[in-house]
Amino acid sequence: MIYIVLLSTALVANALPPVIRVGAIFTEDEREGSIESAFKYAIYRINKEKTLLPNTQLVYDIEHVPRDDSFRATKKVCRQLEAGVQAIFGPTDPLLAAHVQSICEAFDIPHIEVRIDLEMNAKEFSINLYPSQNIMNLAYRDLMMYLNWTKVAIIYEEDYGLFKQQDLIHSSAEMRTEMYIRQANPETYRQILQLQMNDHRYHYMFTTFDLETYDLEDFRYNSVNITAFRLVDVGSKRYQEVIDQMQKLQHSGLDMINGMPYIQTESALMFDSVYAFAHGLKQLDNSHTLTFKNLSCNSDKAWSDGLSLYNYINSAAVDGLTGKVNFMEGRRNKFKIDILKLKQEIIQKVGYWQPDVGVNISDPTAFYDSNIANITLVVMTREERPYVMVKEDANLTGNARFEGFCIDLLKAIAQQVGFQYKIELVPDNMYGVYIPETNSWNGIVQELMERRADLAVASMTINYARESVIDFTKPFMNLGIGILFKVPTSQPTRLFSFMNPLAIEIWLYVLAAYILVSFALFVMARFSPYEWKNPHPCYKQTDIVENQFSISNSFWFITGTFLRQGSGLNPKATSTRIVGGCWFFFCLIIISSYTANLAAFLTVERMITPIESASDLADQTEISYGTLEGGSTMTFFRDSKIGIYQKMWRYMENRKSSVFVKTYEDGIKRVMEGNYAFLMESTMLDYAVQRDCNLTQIGGLLDSKGYGIATPKGSPWRDKISLAILELQEKGIIQILYDKWWKNTGDVCNRDDKSKESKANALGVENIGGVFVVLLCGLALAVVVAIFEFCWNSKKNLHTDNQSLCSEMAEELRFAMHCQGSKSKQKPALKRDCLKCAPGSTYVPTNVTLPNLGVHYNYFN
Repeated sequence: MIYIVLLSTALVANALPPVIRVGAIFTEDEREGSIESAFKYAIYRINKEKTLLPNTQLVYDIEHVPRDDSFRATKKVCRQLEAGVQAIFGPTDPLLAAHVQSICEAFDIPHIEVRIDLEMNAKEFSINLYPSQNIMNLAYRDLMMYLNWTKVAIIYEEDYGLFKQQDLIHSSAEMRTEMYIRQANPETYRQILQLQMNDHRYHYMFTTFDLETYDLEDFRYNSVNITAFRLVDVGSKRYQEVIDQMQKLQHSGLDMINGMPYIQTESALMFDSVYAFAHGLKQLDNSHTLTFKNLSCNSDKAWSDGLSLYNYINSAAVDGLTGKVNFMEGRRNKFKIDILKLKQEIIQKVGYWQPDVGVNISDPTAFYDSNIANITLVVMTREERPYVMVKEDANLTGNARFEGFCIDLLKAIAQQVGFQYKIELVPDNMYGVYIPETNSWNGIVQELMERRADLAVASMTINYARESVIDFTKPFMNLGIGILFKVPTSQPTRLFSFMNPLAIEIWLYVLAAYILVSFALFVMARFSPYEWKNPHPCYKQTDIVENQFSISNSFWFITGTFLRQGSGLNPKATSTRIVGGCWFFFCLIIISSYTANLAAFLTVERMITPIESASDLADQTEISYGTLEGGSTMTFFRDSKIGIYQKMWRYMENRKSSVFVKTYEDGIKRVMEGNYAFLMESTMLDYAVQRDCNLTQIGGLLDSKGYGIATPKGSPWRDKISLAILELQEKGIIQILYDKWWKNTGDVCNRDDKSKESKANALGVENIGGVFVVLLCGLALAVVVAIFEFCWNSKKNLHTDNQSLCSEMAEELRFAMHCQGSKSKQKPALKRDCLKCAPGSTYVPTNVTLPNLGVHYNYFN
């Protein structure tokens, strides 16, 4: 019996009171509202189920106060404390909540809230089920980064709303996002409609958790992007069970969304807060005795068990209407919020966010909606042959005015992705370059940054500077920077062009070798005894010898062998034969090299190319060079770290007005005028070269890059268009378009025929006429030398014949003219026979020495 009594005493000691009173403070505008209804229904449900608190009944004490009336709120709270409440719920007004919190903290009463609290520090005895604002700002930031937003405008109604986003504003530098802040009122969205900011180009993120309760009729059918978060877990079994029961109540406080009941976030949080309080009581019931006495605001006595109850509530884990409810220092630390998106004219869940996971998108197509057939995109471009050209027909309007490679490509992409488009020309006719002086961009880039265009389809180069402010698709064409130059003029044909195969210094070396070897042969022949021979072998006892290699014969021998004709002189000594053999080898190499190179020089057209590469351009100043003003090529040279390109940029920058051109046509025109090299992208260079045979590319490419379709930062079209480009490349459609506009236009220059003609040109007088000049000059020289010899010989015979010079020359002339056939002539005192006119044998006395001359004199009649 004693044992039973003790056990009963212990059970009673650990039990909760049969009635626990809880207080709630609501504002006057919340009277009989959804939040109050949720609070009442939660207490009613706990009392009815008997699963959490089987032996305890919860009784609520509700007070209503006007907003911003903190004095009356204080009076109401003090009255509830005197009535014995063990926890206070609410209010949702920030000003009133601060006063209620201070009273609860003073008397150790748990204060349970469901409102936004901007204070970062933890509060004693405060339990708040609303997610903290710093965690929500992380959610906003993660979603903005996922959507790749670069320009964000925060629109708020009251200063309180701006304070909520201060952490997000401070993190804009980390996200590299431009942040704009505007204050507005509830009617501002009408002005947004008037500004036409309600189409697919704009994305709105609402900070409310109850987007589904808003009237979005004006935005629903314009494909505008609207995103928000939702805290209520509408897909859970707990939610369905509670909502089904609440519908049976007369004042349920539920909203009807698309014919379905929906509980707003604050109401759901209030429902969950009551259950969190009940779970705290249940845990306290298992290990602690709860005692309570009435408190008074006139006393400084606090509730002794208030801290224990607060700790048990803080450690509670509840499956509520807003998902898992867990606390750390009175704040929710683990929760999941749904990501909602306006898709196909209705609000749909497309993913979720968790503090430890981040953004998890289950339906990526929601942000890249494929149902866009009625969307018309503004496509910015720039006139450039053959990419974009304006037709000459003045009657054409709209997109029909344009033609070219990019127009055909845009048409193919639009058909594949599924959108309509409107083509516009950029006002300043610039692609877009960064201007450091104004810290701004121009051209197409500026249009995209300011969202005046959705796409840019042109010969627009992908580079780092542009990619940092706009987005690009996969490149549809790869290219580089080349040098366009006028085809070098043909080398003028000279009369003595047969001397071109050997350089002038080689000819001088050959002449020096000719003289040196001739004198060497003469000296060797004089020194060698084997070159001295008896002119009359029949008279072996004579002391007279002769050497065939005189100065003139030595030069004649070297000349004959050099010209591959021989001379009738043959060296006999070993030394002279060595000299001759070396000379023969030298002549073989020189003549073979000359002959081999002569054919190329006389049959192939030679060009004078003053430059061969970019380094040649940088090292000279006679030929000016420049690029397209405001293009990526200019940016490449301006930002390059390579020494040669930096040198070229300094040259161009110092002559900015004379070397930069506004269009490619102006650059090509300047090249045709001469003494100008145009640095341009290789695709445009190929187009120009294939249409004008007077243009050519110098050297290789200076870099490697690509053309892409540009979009604003975060545009949903980039990935879809990239996939379309890859598919068009794999099918060969882009190559077909390239051939169509580059090679099959009918105005292509035919370089093959010209090259064939240049390989088989017939030799004319201008090519080898110098040979005839040399021959005629040689004949003329021989005639002059013959006349000189004739005169010199006549003068020498004048002393012997005792005649006048004229009579001697006349007689010599008659002799020369009649010395033919078998006839012979004699002079009165001296008979001179021509070798061919002399008789077959002539008697010569032994004591007479006959010189070895071409003409023999016979003094015996």
